[in-house]
Amino acid sequence: MEKVGQCAVGAVQERRSLAIRCLAVSVLGIAVCLQCACTPPVELPPNVLMVVVDDLNTDLGSYGHTLVQTPNIDRLASRGVLFTHAYTQYPQCNQSRSSMLTGLYPDQINILTLKDHFRDERPELVTLPQHFRNNGYFTARVGKVFHQGVPGDIGTDGLDDPLSWDKAINPSGVDREVEEQIITIVPPDKDKRKFGGILSWLSVAPTGRKHTDEIGADEAIRLLEENNPLTTGKPFFLALGFYRPHTPYVAPESYFDLYPLEQIQPLVVPPGDRENKPVAALADRKYQAEMSDQQKREAIQGYYASISFVDAQLGRVTDALDEFGLTENTLIVFVSDHGYQLGSHGLWQKQDLFENSARTPLIMVAPGQLEAGLKSPLLTELTDIYPTLVSLAGIERPDTRVDGQDLKAVLKYGQPGRELALSQSWSAAHLTRAGWKAREVMGYSIRTESFRYTEWGRGEYGNELYDYRMDPAEFHNLVGTAEYEGVTRTMKSLLDKKLQSMHQSNLPQ
Repeated sequence: MEKVGQCAVGAVQERRSLAIRCLAVSVLGIAVCLQCACTPPVELPPNVLMVVVDDLNTDLGSYGHTLVQTPNIDRLASRGVLFTHAYTQYPQCNQSRSSMLTGLYPDQINILTLKDHFRDERPELVTLPQHFRNNGYFTARVGKVFHQGVPGDIGTDGLDDPLSWDKAINPSGVDREVEEQIITIVPPDKDKRKFGGILSWLSVAPTGRKHTDEIGADEAIRLLEENNPLTTGKPFFLALGFYRPHTPYVAPESYFDLYPLEQIQPLVVPPGDRENKPVAALADRKYQAEMSDQQKREAIQGYYASISFVDAQLGRVTDALDEFGLTENTLIVFVSDHGYQLGSHGLWQKQDLFENSARTPLIMVAPGQLEAGLKSPLLTELTDIYPTLVSLAGIERPDTRVDGQDLKAVLKYGQPGRELALSQSWSAAHLTRAGWKAREVMGYSIRTESFRYTEWGRGEYGNELYDYRMDPAEFHNLVGTAEYEGVTRTMKSLLDKKLQSMHQSNLPQ
């Protein structure tokens, strides 16, 4: 009887404890108690983690690069879809990010320089994070998502959009404190300690101080824990912007050690490569043509070290998703604002319309919705991120215009993909050539499955055609060759129709 009595008391206590637990989860509305008559389960919308990297090209393990070590990016790709042919709409930071986060082309929002703010041009637009915020999400930004100059704007809001966020955090670390030590290709008698547009790098010995992107990862992890929907009952949209590998390439020395200089082989520009291209296409920058072989190796080493450093921070954040039980209900986007040159055609950075500058890494993970480990060759624009995330999250598009394509519909339901991807840029020839002016010659470029066609000043300053089936390195401009006369006409017609359609829709919906 004593044992029976103890069991009875224990059962009462257990039921009482169970009732209390059920009441708690019922009040939170985020779980269900299966052992009593509690509120039915409430399925939360998926969370979003959007990781935007600055100036990252496709020199990554998952894209087939054999030297660069990116285990965490590669692991992310194995869990989702890697898009092998994703293209920026403008190979420069502000223009690309404004386009990506509004789902519209730079011409449509009139954002064509680093200083423009889309709210001044199109105040009625609803950005991607703002749309999630309007639909009940907690939205937060850590680091560079909208444009910030690097390194000058690190630690500031830059050209941020306050309407997009419930919370914004601007990390700043040791990389901002060691700028006097940074190595550049600028001759010492001309060095003015400006790094944003100059090839520059620094291997940092251990100091006990964290780098900006490390602090950014810390803050992102803290926000994940504090805003876990399992305790708040509210889904989140967290945008994490890493500053590297934007120049100056500053990273801990252990990441430089991953890339011994003797393993790095700078590209050699073959004879005649530049001679068959319009001057407008060659985005040369000061002092780069005079770089020594040693400087080229050190610059590439710094760029790769910065990539691996960012990769490690990404791994910390995705591990935190696992730790907090968030992985299975979180959509993840990993993207760069554009690509980056490291010597092809004698170019080293961006703002040109060749493949290395226009093409960008893009990985999407949508548990249970997109095939894991898929490499998709679909032509993709960064404008497509907005409608795809909205679709995956199960919310309606905003009332304002969004011109991107829903990649979920293409991948899951077999809707036709893009016929072409459009990129544009002002010619950067003014950077090193007298007589050229900024914002004088606009280039438009379309990429199809096999070809790229580019016009500068609608052809007045030259045009280009490359056949990637025969010439993946773009050595041979085929404009004017009899064999490709028909292809050139077809590509020009496609560009004309695309520009006409884009400019006709350059109005509020």
